[in-house]
Amino acid sequence: MLDDFMMRATLAGIGVAFAAAPLGCFVVWRRMAYFGDATAHAAILGVALSLTFQMSIFTGALAVALIMALTVTLLAGRGYAMDTLLGVLAHSALAFGLVAVSFLSGVRIDLMAYLFGDILAVSRSDLLVIWGGAALVVALIAWRWAQLLTATLNEELAYASGFDPRREQLILTLSLAVTVAVAIKVVGVLLIAAMLIIPAAAARNLARSPESMALIAAAIGAMSSIAGLRAAYVFDTPAGPSIVCVAAVLFACLSVVGWRRQGRA
Repeated sequence: MLDDFMMRATLAGIGVAFAAAPLGCFVVWRRMAYFGDATAHAAILGVALSLTFQMSIFTGALAVALIMALTVTLLAGRGYAMDTLLGVLAHSALAFGLVAVSFLSGVRIDLMAYLFGDILAVSRSDLLVIWGGAALVVALIAWRWAQLLTATLNEELAYASGFDPRREQLILTLSLAVTVAVAIKVVGVLLIAAMLIIPAAAARNLARSPESMALIAAAIGAMSSIAGLRAAYVFDTPAGPSIVCVAAVLFACLSVVGWRRQGRA
């Protein structure tokens, strides 16, 4: 079954969708969309470092994404507005990454594959990394679900409940860094934020509870991956952007459903 490249691509897309769904819900609730985008941009520097030191792309992207997440968490609230801080770090990391790549002589790099993804080239070992990372993220979010929800609703309520909301924020940002590292080969750094946000935003129109929103977002992400890959195969279009296009169409359709439900209420 895994000898077929379309089957490997489908399994990779579903794995990323499962990891991105619960995280995407928190990104939407906390209005952290730019943070996901900034972390993804920084991962390009990780790709350059991986090629320089001849280590796996996942390791380099994960290391830089983790450093980016920790730096933002440490510097937040210390005199810089969050959007300014993210803008400086994201674009600086992306620029350093692109410059570092230009110095790599004798190495052929398909930079577009890392910017927009190359899901059709996913190997068996890539699948192991993707599903391992997705399982880690889902387990971590499931373990801290109640605390993360409380910290998202009200920080004072979190303190009153006996836990530190900054620790929950750190767990969320670290999970986001793992997801970026896992998804970089599937949809690329420029489209990871879309896979985080669009399924969760679409699910908001149908969900009646936070848990149902995460489950519906996972289903929408998986459907987008399957339908997007099929559309790319039939119409000979780029696979990663095709997946995001399907997710955007689902978001538009479900938004209409949501508006009709609100009109009847």
